[in-house]
Amino acid sequence: MIHAGFGEGPTSVGPLSRALLPQLVPDEHFPNAVAWNASVMQGGTILGPAVGGLIYALFRGPSAVYLTAMLTSLVALGSTLRIKPQMKPRTREAVSLTTVLAGFRYIWRHKLILGSISLDMFAVLLGGATALLPVYAREILKTGPWGLGLLRSAPGVGAALMAILIAHRPLRGRAGPTMLWCVAGFGVCTILFGISRSIVLSLIALLLIGATDMVSIIIRGILIQLDTPDEMRGRVNAVDMLFIGVSNEVGQFESGLTAQWFGTVPAVVLGGVGTLVVIALWAWWFPELRKADQLTNRVVA
Repeated sequence: MIHAGFGEGPTSVGPLSRALLPQLVPDEHFPNAVAWNASVMQGGTILGPAVGGLIYALFRGPSAVYLTAMLTSLVALGSTLRIKPQMKPRTREAVSLTTVLAGFRYIWRHKLILGSISLDMFAVLLGGATALLPVYAREILKTGPWGLGLLRSAPGVGAALMAILIAHRPLRGRAGPTMLWCVAGFGVCTILFGISRSIVLSLIALLLIGATDMVSIIIRGILIQLDTPDEMRGRVNAVDMLFIGVSNEVGQFESGLTAQWFGTVPAVVLGGVGTLVVIALWAWWFPELRKADQLTNRVVA
């Protein structure tokens, strides 16, 4: 979602690390682990540019910034190599078109996973208000670079705060309805941002966009991980990341195109309305989403 719209961001870790997470964390602690993982990722997203700018200013050039990035990448690599997942041995399949498409087939057969992934994809596709933030800052809210910086950071701050809240107070029941309502809230807040002429109201709307997005990301991540068997988890996560990446890029293109056709404000408002329409359709087409309840002790068929 905002990812910085639904998929781009907070928990956008690679398929490998997402596939390993259930191998490292017991089921009863998995929802909490997903929330803390999202908090750390979002914290890095918010603090990274600020720390980079500070280092650039202190050392008067980019060399120290790139050196710091290299050193932190080496630390991350060393930490990753120390991970010892307990993976069950299984026979290695020959690479073929059938194995390549296995993740798509599994998702198509399991409507809960299909519904949650496609819901996120279309919500991002239609609700990409963040792609138009420079236009809003300059032409609608009449603010400068400082205002644009605040607007860009607001969704991330909202997402980080919500991730920390969920880490301390994990979601218990009614997971599916909660996700649907939060994506609906994402659409409503997108409309609110679209019609706002106040930078304060716009910041509040963007904070709420990030917060509602984060709830949906965490629930979707948990449902996908715990409803997928070990041998399929990497492939399913790869498909999920493919959907997220494509929807982010196409969603930004769609936002720019509709802004060119209808104007900036109508483009954002129409995107929010489109998200609400998607929610209504998905709640009808995928009753499994409405019925999804607990986020722990799920049984994979």
